[in-house]
Amino acid sequence: MVKMILKIDGMACGMCESHVNDTIRRNFKVKKVTSSHSKGETVIIAESPLDEDALKKSIGDTGYTVLSVYTESYEKKGFFRR
Repeated sequence: MVKMILKIDGMACGMCESHVNDTIRRNFKVKKVTSSHSKGETVIIAESPLDEDALKKSIGDTGYTVLSVYTESYEKKGFFRR
């Protein structure tokens, strides 16, 4: 699993967050996606890294600009420890 953090320019409200989230869900196979207009970022959890150029294009087509993409490994945190 990977966590991708996208810095996005142009989001100004909750509706902007929804547009970005819906675009990502429609075009890519993701486990989870959340956006924050106040932070100017979108966080994606997926099985494997998504194509950055395709991400930039699909988000760009909705009127927002991807400024940067950072990918790191992601380990699901459980409620129980052993």
